Amino acid sequence: MIRTTAAIALLTFALTIAAAEFPKVGSAAPAFKLKNDQGKTASLKNFRGKWVVLYFYPKNFTSGCTLEARNFQRDLAQYAKKNAVIVGVSVDTAESHKDFCSKEGLAFRLLSDTDGKVSSAYNSVTDYKGAKLSARNTFIIDPKGRVARVFPGVKPAGHSEEVLVALSELQSGK
Repeated sequence: MIRTTAAIALLTFALTIAAAEFPKVGSAAPAFKLKNDQGKTASLKNFRGKWVVLYFYPKNFTSGCTLEARNFQRDLAQYAKKNAVIVGVSVDTAESHKDFCSKEGLAFRLLSDTDGKVSSAYNSVTDYKGAKLSARNTFIIDPKGRVARVFPGVKPAGHSEEVLVALSELQSGK
């Protein structure tokens, strides 16, 4: 019974990802205005002229989300050399983001999407036990505000390295 339930859950997750319509590569990235971990409003326009790694994640203080955030933090200097900023989005509150950044020593911005509208615009919403959470997807947005790469259903371990490789490829025209 447990194996069957797990298999059904995995299949449902895979079908959800496959059916999702992510913003198309080359199209304008969906605009947003959200409160960040510092209590200030941040919008996609704030990052024009930079590469943006916009990553959606389910929940602060959970093992996978903490690992993913720590890895982005570890590689922050490499992103800066590539004129890229890291921006995380979840349905957690700005206060929760503030606490998470403080506890983990994060120097990049986390945005609060409590109503899930931005997560929905990027087709990055999932339902977990009746609660709507941001799904673990990442988007690279180019300096002109266009979607340059989409990473659906990412695995936290190794993801930062994967994004750095993709940024190098995009910046070299590959």
